[in-house]
Amino acid sequence: MSSKQPAITARNLSKLFRSQKQKTFKEMLPALIGKGKKGVMDSFWALREVSFEIAKGESFAIIGPNGSGKSTLLKILAGVTQQTQGEFVVNGRIAPLLELGAGFHPDMTGRENIYLNSIILGSTKEETKKIIEDIIDFSEIREFIDQPVKNYSSGMYVRLAFAVAIHTQFDILLADEVLAVGDEKFQKKCLAKMEEFKARGKTIVLVTHNTKTVKEFCQRALYLRYGKEISCGEAEEVAARYLEDMA
Repeated sequence: MSSKQPAITARNLSKLFRSQKQKTFKEMLPALIGKGKKGVMDSFWALREVSFEIAKGESFAIIGPNGSGKSTLLKILAGVTQQTQGEFVVNGRIAPLLELGAGFHPDMTGRENIYLNSIILGSTKEETKKIIEDIIDFSEIREFIDQPVKNYSSGMYVRLAFAVAIHTQFDILLADEVLAVGDEKFQKKCLAKMEEFKARGKTIVLVTHNTKTVKEFCQRALYLRYGKEISCGEAEEVAARYLEDMA
């Protein structure tokens, strides 16, 4: 653990989700009028009493099988969803790379969406004007930048969304499987950019299934399973525990 001031501190974070058991109105009606099974809701804990601390300037991985609560945890830290129990403190401005392009409007052009998404991420129009050419260059889709994004391929969509997010001003980068999208060339480009952020002392929190990336890029890691913390510590040790369990 670094001696620097924590960028993120989380204590006993828990998230309860509720969903309907009945799939049709016919199935739901008896429960609603008091006949048949009581209640119409099912619930499960996506996260249960998860605690950790991330130092400023640290690269931190969150790993675990599908359904382990990784994305839910990132969404809580980003303020997209609210925890059911527990508390956390974030020291610094966050750039969330969760669902790439979630703030894009399909009928607007790529250029217009750059301004829209930048504002969502906390930048002003004036700030975006200064960096828009850098964003377009990084995305490598200049030829299509004035076309509606609904006409973009998934790869073009991802390139533009990533380019916008990484060119905003931030202290903490939250990245959910961002290195698993796009072609191999673009993935390497993304990783190189994140290496640059790491060298500049930015805090990076990375959700990934790639244990090779965890061991090579991150200093520490948190391993979740069924919403609970299994292990938290040095990246290589945590990755090894995860691989052992998966085997």
